[in-house]
Amino acid sequence: MTRPQGKIMLVGIGPGSHDHMTHRARAAIAESDVVVGYVTYIKLVADLLEGKEVVRKGMTEELDRAVHALASAREGKKVALISSGDAGVYGMAGPTYEVLFQAGWTPESDVEVEVVPGASAINACAALVGAPLTHDFCSISLSDLLTPWPVIARRLDAVAAADFVVALYNPKSGRRTQQIVEAQRLFLRHRRPDTPVAVVKSAYRRRERIEFTTLDKMSDCDIGMLTTVLIGNSNTFIRHGLMVTPRGYANKYELHGDGSTREGERPGRSLSTGLLGWMENLKADRAEGESIAELALRHKLPADYIEAVLMTPAEDVAVKEEAASTEESET
Repeated sequence: MTRPQGKIMLVGIGPGSHDHMTHRARAAIAESDVVVGYVTYIKLVADLLEGKEVVRKGMTEELDRAVHALASAREGKKVALISSGDAGVYGMAGPTYEVLFQAGWTPESDVEVEVVPGASAINACAALVGAPLTHDFCSISLSDLLTPWPVIARRLDAVAAADFVVALYNPKSGRRTQQIVEAQRLFLRHRRPDTPVAVVKSAYRRRERIEFTTLDKMSDCDIGMLTTVLIGNSNTFIRHGLMVTPRGYANKYELHGDGSTREGERPGRSLSTGLLGWMENLKADRAEGESIAELALRHKLPADYIEAVLMTPAEDVAVKEEAASTEESET
């Protein structure tokens, strides 16, 4: 008799509340024979586990979870390997694939793998505080258990300079108390001290706590491993208890009138200060005698990039943009 095919379902359960779990996440747990997870995550879905084989693992036992899931799946069982938030965002998807590849697994093997997405902490925390992620953002983990601190510091410095809204995961623990202070130090090199910050602990869980503060006071807040820290960009503001990052519509449209475009702007086209306009002005400044080094310093961009842009015919870019505009529309 042929053994039934096993399956690993890498399930993101969201922030923890059943209301914020996807239908597929609940269904994956329901159809599983075995549920594997960190003890805290197991508690969050305890009422969904009746009749299941439950395997509880500790905080630093991620690889053990993946190994156990693979062993059970090779026995023909369906395994739900759960992560809070999204399994692919600082979750179990990556470590599991590493274990699978090390074991010689391929997608054609006798074990099927499905990643079930869920709402990450960055989504949950943003929803609670307003709309801080409406423009470009990124996330960085401050945990140096697996990543060297200089790597983390370089990333912090780069995104601080680039004016991203940033979500800091794993900002502090009982043993790791200085990392959030160093992150603050790096951000203050590039951001105003009064940059808005939201500190969200246990989003959508029993001990949920939200604190609004500023960059210069950030490290004084009550921060732990269940906290996500949201640092705004240069345009983020807090009003009526809500943290908002403008998308940029005011650069193109009259927000207090009929919503018409501002003078010199066109719907569905790049800003007059977008790539084409910037290239035109850059070439004009160069023609007037500004050096590449001066232009690079003014625009805070690498000199070799400025030089390459100056060598690109603006007409070529304009033709490509016009052709693309017939296929898509964006604001």
